[in-house]
Amino acid sequence: MIRLFVPFTVSLLLVLSAHAQQHSEQNHVNYIAPKEEAVKQKLATWQTVKFGLLMHWGTYSERGIVESWSLCPEDEGWCERKGPTASNWYEYKKGYEALQTTFNPVKFNPERWADAAKKAGMKYMIFTTKHHDGFCMFDTKQTDYKITDAKTPFSRNPRSNVTKEILGSFRDKGFLVGTYFSKPDWHTDSYWWPYFPPKDRNVNYDPKKYPDKWKQFSDFTYNQIQELMTDYGKVDILWLDGGWVRPASTIDSTISWQRTIPYSQDINMARIAGMARQHQPGLLVVDRTVAGEFENYVTPEQSIPDHYLPIPWESCMTMGDSWSYIPKENFKPARKLVQTLVDIVAKNGNLLLNIAPGPDGEWHEEAYTRLQEIGSWIAVNSESIYDTKPLAPYRQGQWAFTTNGKASYASYLPADSEQQLPASVTLPAMSKASKVVVTILGVKQTLKATKTADGMTILIPEKVRQQLAGQPVWVFKVV
Repeated sequence: MIRLFVPFTVSLLLVLSAHAQQHSEQNHVNYIAPKEEAVKQKLATWQTVKFGLLMHWGTYSERGIVESWSLCPEDEGWCERKGPTASNWYEYKKGYEALQTTFNPVKFNPERWADAAKKAGMKYMIFTTKHHDGFCMFDTKQTDYKITDAKTPFSRNPRSNVTKEILGSFRDKGFLVGTYFSKPDWHTDSYWWPYFPPKDRNVNYDPKKYPDKWKQFSDFTYNQIQELMTDYGKVDILWLDGGWVRPASTIDSTISWQRTIPYSQDINMARIAGMARQHQPGLLVVDRTVAGEFENYVTPEQSIPDHYLPIPWESCMTMGDSWSYIPKENFKPARKLVQTLVDIVAKNGNLLLNIAPGPDGEWHEEAYTRLQEIGSWIAVNSESIYDTKPLAPYRQGQWAFTTNGKASYASYLPADSEQQLPASVTLPAMSKASKVVVTILGVKQTLKATKTADGMTILIPEKVRQQLAGQPVWVFKVV
């Protein structure tokens, strides 16, 4: 994943869209639905919860820089290095990895995060246990490059195994919980073998030519995922990133970024998924961008499909501009975030919203404020979101449509300039019944509805318009 750490410009927007495209440009006709009954049931449950939290956190927050990508020796905007050693990649990597010796998030308090997320209406959580840089936010036995190693000051804290603490805190609040795990690992010698300099994000040797070295890496990956699946309580989702680590047979040459993968990087996902589900029955496996039986749902990044998708999917998006912590973040308004959620749900998706903890172990206070504002809207309008299915025509102009089987919901997404509902609105035909009851969520009063050739015209009293002024989305309920 990429994050931006300076204000947006046209060029930076292009950088963001180019990188996000790598996780959005997919041929979804290749989606394969899971066959195991327990997995199907878990997926069905996941599709009802709609709104989740993603957290990117690691030693990179010490510098307030992009997560991992400054280590990548590619000439791309999201790989830019900064600082006194930026001109020498080897010195830069040494300094980056030395951040382990200063990482000490003494304000770490996952209960506060879980409480704020629950009040905002979030119902599942994915935590970054390891990003591409290889630094482990869990107590792995496979490497000493981890938060619990003696070299890391926070290792002396009784809550140093932050993955266990975070999963436990969210699980206690009733969340589905998941582990983000990077398949590539730019720290371990069996992926970026020191014999060769790394050229790009990929493994820096040919796995076919050096099968023993690749087996070493595959076993390392298997063992780390096994630790996460056995030592951390109930886990609902294994969320795998780094889609260039994939078998050659899965490379789709019609997709631009996949054409640049130089080697087959097969870590035997069948073996990994089989082991993981032995320990975690019904586990959802999300091998991002690798279409097939181990991508139980698809995950466009920083983007929303422009139409309804019939398969399970989520948009993973940042609350601000960055995936990882920056000192001064540009958080999206709550109005925009609520409208994003409504838009996604009407197209059959979930929203996974990223918030980044800082080097002290806390979120920006503004992130808590945004969650409170979202939660205020959810408290009134939740029935139009959870346990619903999209309703044709799904999205039409400023309208988004869902149903729970008992009632239908037409959500009106106002433009930035609109602070009040119009005095009348026209809904498309949402019911075949000769008589319907129309209300707006948050108001008990029944509204006057007149059937027309185009659907229904709804009159909205001035008192109601004033009462609901300033809402990010207005939801009409039709029964």
